[in-house]
Amino acid sequence: MPPTNPARRRALADAAIELLASSGVHGLTHRAVERHTGLPPGTASNYFRDREALLVAAAERIVELHHADTGRAVGHPATLVDLLTESLLTAATTLRDRYLAIFELRLEAVRRPALASALARLQDTSLRITAGHHDELGLAIPREKIPALIALYGGALFTLVTAPPGSVGRDVVRNTVRVIVHGCATHDDPER
Repeated sequence: MPPTNPARRRALADAAIELLASSGVHGLTHRAVERHTGLPPGTASNYFRDREALLVAAAERIVELHHADTGRAVGHPATLVDLLTESLLTAATTLRDRYLAIFELRLEAVRRPALASALARLQDTSLRITAGHHDELGLAIPREKIPALIALYGGALFTLVTAPPGSVGRDVVRNTVRVIVHGCATHDDPER
């Protein structure tokens, strides 16, 4: 049974996230996490029995942090465009490393069924939480459209997070969000 010190477990998962962002999935090892946190050898493996458990812990921590951020945003009523603009801008700038790490994990999950399963569970949770937040904000988004909205958000997030640092600005993000929310066609477009 892993140790039950939740603060140390979070610190190890946070270090794993930082290493994923800076060194990629291949740079994430128990020893690298221990060096990063200044903890003695063997500490990380006491909490996470193998590398896959360490990867899953990093994914779970990212989702925990994301949901905490989303929960704080719900306290500030806004339009969907405003909400998504702030979320994407923050993710692509202030929280860039967190999302670089999650993209590393998503790619690694293609080859690791246990990680893929953990990420799928987290995706299901995200759908429910997102729907709840939309309800709290009074956003009239049909439940069946939320997965598509999350997919579009994820694609925009990938594009923005992997852009050169410093190249992402509010106007670019807001224009992207307007297309996500309202589509590409104009009202006078005959193909619409």
